[in-house]
Amino acid sequence: MSEAQKTGVIRFYDTHPINEDEILAKAAACGASLDALTQVDLKDFDQDHYGGTEVLDALADAAKIGSEHHVLDVCSGMGGPSRWLAYQRNCRVTGLDFTLSRVEAARRLTHRVRLDHLVDFVHGDATAIPLPSSCYDILIGQESWLHIPDKAALISECARVLKPGGTIAFTDVVMRSSLDQSTEERLAAEMQTANIASAESYAALLEKHGCAVAAQDDLTGEWKDILVKRLEMYRSLRDTTVTKFGESRYQEYDNAYSHFVGCFVANKLGGVRMLARKVA
Repeated sequence: MSEAQKTGVIRFYDTHPINEDEILAKAAACGASLDALTQVDLKDFDQDHYGGTEVLDALADAAKIGSEHHVLDVCSGMGGPSRWLAYQRNCRVTGLDFTLSRVEAARRLTHRVRLDHLVDFVHGDATAIPLPSSCYDILIGQESWLHIPDKAALISECARVLKPGGTIAFTDVVMRSSLDQSTEERLAAEMQTANIASAESYAALLEKHGCAVAAQDDLTGEWKDILVKRLEMYRSLRDTTVTKFGESRYQEYDNAYSHFVGCFVANKLGGVRMLARKVA
């Protein structure tokens, strides 16, 4: 990842509409006490992926996550999925993210809901994971790997830190048809999505790095509806986004996300859920 790409991803999430202040404000507006928060109070506001805890539960069911497992959440963001898995399944979870502000916010939110005995967060690059080999039972990711240009290094590192016989379960944005140069350049500049993979290329990389693909599900139809509603949701956060980051950032993000959603509606982009197991 170039320095410009690193800077772009960090800025994208440092100024994202879903942030620690917004999560806490939404929880408080629904009657939660900020001095006695639980993960149930946060669950409708801290899941920065498509479909909320219901789809996370489906991913966890597919991976058969149980209390005996140590899970690595690669590109964990604000930590919502990591906390929910620990809360629901009583498993240990380590979150890894490249953006330091997200890691720090995830730690604070986890402490607030008293789950830091099960959940921890590491600041690091998913293409050079600063963790030992063969340590994790299950590895997950949700709609975040599209930001990583070097997919081969990503999958290689995911396979390295997974125990033999362990499971990789992830969802991501994928190409459904070839993108013209102007669309690729705009997505890379606005959404920080250099080198979007196809489902087939992900499957090939997993197999190359010793992980047998067990399931591959097309989520495109579901995601089209979710993304249209998500754009409306981001627009509903206009006032707080402008207050925190300024009018120009709100307009910049709105233009970028509108184009991104349009690529789904036009069947240029889609979604996939993949499950693979590291060969013992």
